[in-house]
This record gives sequence, structure tokens and C-alpha cells, in this order.
Amino acid sequence: MNNPHMLLIGGRSGVGKSTVAFAIHGLLSARGVQHAVIEGDALDLAYPAPWKQQMAERNLRAIWSNYAADGYRRLIYTNTVSVLEADKLARALGKDTEVTSVLLQASDKTTEERLGCREQGDSLGDHVDRSARAARFLDARSPSAAHRIATDTLRPDGIAEKIIQILKW
Repeated sequence: MNNPHMLLIGGRSGVGKSTVAFAIHGLLSARGVQHAVIEGDALDLAYPAPWKQQMAERNLRAIWSNYAADGYRRLIYTNTVSVLEADKLARALGKDTEVTSVLLQASDKTTEERLGCREQGDSLGDHVDRSARAARFLDARSPSAAHRIATDTLRPDGIAEKIIQILKW
């Protein structure tokens, strides 16, 4: 594999993006498959928000260049809207980057339970509301080529295995 292959994992808050990425990491590591994992939310987490400066893409390009220099060609990238930004994110890795997009989905009830494990008080309500809006937005705007996987009843390792099969890694 000479060209980079990027897995984009998108979905609403509480759907399990990070948990699934870590499960994929665990399975691939156990199988000796070289790869990197980048949490996209951290690439432009600043105040004031640096979105207009394309900070996430610039930081992704810088981080990926270090991985690529050491021979990495597989990237697992998580971010709520990553599946909507596939072209822009692929350009950050370089030309001829292959992209596989996965949109994780879950019910409002499931995501509220999951968010309740990490958020408290008013913050929980705010996150639940934003998550529900994001779910509708992502469902309507995500490309038809994005693989949709419902996470309500599946364990992270099961979802990870499904994604690895899609990727053929």
C-alpha cells in the first residue's frame, strides 16, 4: 500500500466514534496492522475558534506528515462532521488518498444514556440537544457512499470488526 487510506468516522455526540476508533486500534494492533488514530476534535479546539483559518486541516497535514515520514499509510480519523469533509481532509493527507467514510448512528435514547455518563447538569441537556440536531443534519447531508452503522445494540468490538471488513485492512 503506497497511497494513504483514511477512515473517517463521523456521527452525533454519544454515538461511539472514539470508542469505536479505539476498538479498531486494538484489533488492528493485535493483528500487526500499521495504522494511526487521530481525534479530529482536538485539532482545532481553541478559543476563539480557528475554523476560518482551517486550523484542523493544517494541523492534520502537519501531524500526518510525521506519520507518513515513518511509513504509515492507514489513518483512523474521528470527528462529528468528518464524513461531510472527506475531500478537504483527504487533501490534507496528500493526493491519491483513498477515503472510506462511516457514519455511526444511534437513537436519541441511546445517545442520551451515553452522554449521561460523561456530562452533568445543564451541560447534559445542551449536549443532548446538539447531538439530536447533529444527527438530523448528518443523516440528511452525508453522502450516499458513507457506510451507515447503527450502534444502539452493537458492542464496540463488533462495530470495529464490521468496519475492518469494509476496509479490508
